[in-house]
Amino acid sequence: MAAYLIADTQLTDPEAYEEYKRKARPLAEQHGGEYVVRGGDMTLKESELWSPSRLVVVRFPSVEKARAFYESPEYQQALGISRRSARRTVVIVEGV
Repeated sequence: MAAYLIADTQLTDPEAYEEYKRKARPLAEQHGGEYVVRGGDMTLKESELWSPSRLVVVRFPSVEKARAFYESPEYQQALGISRRSARRTVVIVEGV
């Protein structure tokens, strides 16, 4: 069953975040990930619980593949760049 990694990102250093994006994408793809949303225009319809800033959605073949990507040593190195250049909320959710 597919899984989705969903990240809401508020950039604090957009230039540095570009380096994170260059490193993260090939790592996600190595784990079977496919970017289906990466930033882009949003139309917020309801925000009682959450008001997203910038959304990224990556589809993986399974929760296990998504977790393997996120927990991989290579991604953890790239994640350090993200943590210095953005504030984020990230979830992995099982899909249909």
